[in-house]
Amino acid sequence: MIPEFSDIQRRNLDMMMSGELYQAANPILLDILSDVQEQCFRLNNLSPSMTEEREAILRRLLGRTGKRFKIISPFFCDYGFNIEVGENFFANTNLVILDEAKVTFGDNVLIAPNCSFYTAGHPLDGDLRRDGYEYSWPITVGDNVWFGGGVTVVPGVTIGSDTVIGAGSVVTHDIPSGVLAAGNPCRVIRQIPRRKNLG
Repeated sequence: MIPEFSDIQRRNLDMMMSGELYQAANPILLDILSDVQEQCFRLNNLSPSMTEEREAILRRLLGRTGKRFKIISPFFCDYGFNIEVGENFFANTNLVILDEAKVTFGDNVLIAPNCSFYTAGHPLDGDLRRDGYEYSWPITVGDNVWFGGGVTVVPGVTIGSDTVIGAGSVVTHDIPSGVLAAGNPCRVIRQIPRRKNLG
């Protein structure tokens, strides 16, 4: 659910999400980050049996969810409202999403433990880093994608539908639909053959 923002909050968020350099330590952005950290803390300290309470926090935190989804704690994100998940989304423990830009997951996405999706990056120029500048580029994931354990996806990547990303991969560029891809940097290993109609 996307929260209500004041005009000044929205202007700073738009600057962050523009893809251009912005000041990450802006007090307005830090206030929003602090609130989201509190929500993540509450979520991660609830008993696993408190399914309704956990789901309620996640629905308030995330920008869009399907009717059926599950995220196992601990879960961490920066803004929450920039994350959209489709139907039958499942994420195992230690999912980290730095969602300074939009992160979109399609339907039937499976994420193994210890996976990270980073839209935020720092400039190569040391002076700009010292002065607190960052950038953020969106991440898009299609339908029916499976991420093995310990995968990292960096800013600006799109991953096509029906693809499998092997465990331990670092995804630094776009990956097409219907492939098995793995490695550091992640690369296409082979096409995944379409299943024949069993009916």
